Amino acid sequence: MKRRTFITALAALAAAPITAASASQLKLSVGTDTPVKPAFIAQKYNKKAPSALTIEKSLKAPPKVKIKPSMKGSIKDVKRRKALRHIAPSIEIQAINFAFGSPRIHSSQHWKVEQIAMAMHNMLGNNPNEVFLIEGHTDAVGSFESNQYLSERRAYSLYRVLSEYFGVPDHALETVGYGEDDLLVPTPHADWRNRRVTLRRITDIIYQ
Repeated sequence: MKRRTFITALAALAAAPITAASASQLKLSVGTDTPVKPAFIAQKYNKKAPSALTIEKSLKAPPKVKIKPSMKGSIKDVKRRKALRHIAPSIEIQAINFAFGSPRIHSSQHWKVEQIAMAMHNMLGNNPNEVFLIEGHTDAVGSFESNQYLSERRAYSLYRVLSEYFGVPDHALETVGYGEDDLLVPTPHADWRNRRVTLRRITDIIYQ
């Protein structure tokens, strides 16, 4: 793996233990074979990726309903309970192009992850207790079990790039996979729009 090309001062953060998922269980590649492409260069190749400002604005939106203390749950509850999870502000990240059957985020797409990291760093600067849930999703091609595992790997792939390359602290990130259970496009066929990650700011709906 080549040395990180992001801010040198953040390099030490990569040594922090991974808490959102087990690297030994997931065993995936996140595409670290070439240096991170600067955002101002790479944007000309894909203008549909959301900017840091757009991501931050979406995640800073108030919850969809007023949160009563009795409605809050643990992080485990949020991952398990769709109705609770969907109260949290969110944004679909379809601009990260997962190949069919792959969890890999190639280094040529790191500039897109950089936009997410910038938004998260800005929000954490205002509230160090922010918690973001990274959801992995797949299309409906293949077995339920394989899609479930693939979705977990996709979520972890984004987690790892955010943490190791862009210095987003581990304590602010949680991951979960939902396989083919939450299709954006209801089709049994391959569709790139379903191969995505969803970001949610779950700070307001969890006990802290």
